Amino acid sequence: MSDSINLIELITQASFLVQIVMGLLLLASLLCWVIIFRLSARLGSAKHHDGQFEEWFWSGADLAKLYHGVQGSPDRHGLAHIFYVGFSEFLKMNKKSQPKNDVIEGVERKLRVGLGRQQQALESGLATLASIGSVAPYVGLFGTVWGIMNAFLGLSQTEQASISAVAPGIAEALIATAMGLFAAIPAVLAYNHFTAKAATIYDSRALFCDEMTGMLQREMNTEPVQPTAIKPVTTPTV
Repeated sequence: MSDSINLIELITQASFLVQIVMGLLLLASLLCWVIIFRLSARLGSAKHHDGQFEEWFWSGADLAKLYHGVQGSPDRHGLAHIFYVGFSEFLKMNKKSQPKNDVIEGVERKLRVGLGRQQQALESGLATLASIGSVAPYVGLFGTVWGIMNAFLGLSQTEQASISAVAPGIAEALIATAMGLFAAIPAVLAYNHFTAKAATIYDSRALFCDEMTGMLQREMNTEPVQPTAIKPVTTPTV
């Protein structure tokens, strides 16, 4: 009796449908890890670039100079792109001499659109992780149930029913469940981790949009004070 489990032999001896299920789960697992590495790199890069831009933004530089600097960058993304979209709308509406409230509302609208698009690109792949995490165990369970059914059907055709006759078939079937869990567990953990990380980045960017809107509003409300003419004092005649 061998104490070790030969996984390759069990997989190759499984029924064709169970092998298809295992192949699908293996592909899902590989896709899961590809998405994990991409999301890790993308979120890390987004946090780094946002931090750099915020340092530049709060360094006291003029917004117009900052805008022209961002405008000359072809690969702007994250906070830099959100700022570019919002300030472009601010300049465009200012040239048309729009009312202050309309200008601020237009800037807020553009900032929301830019924030949403950047966040959508940042979270690309999370839905796939959620699907793998929720579906993979059931796919593996389907393979297991099918394998156990074949094992018991084979047992009914033998003259002497014993555990040794049905055990290999059950072992082959249970591998499908193990592979389903192998694909689902990392997907669920990664989904929870990256969702929280993306939400933190979103909150930081949304706070930046509010601060930028407040800065533009204060800049529009600040008007140069015109010096008042001093009237000459006339002395009454006696």
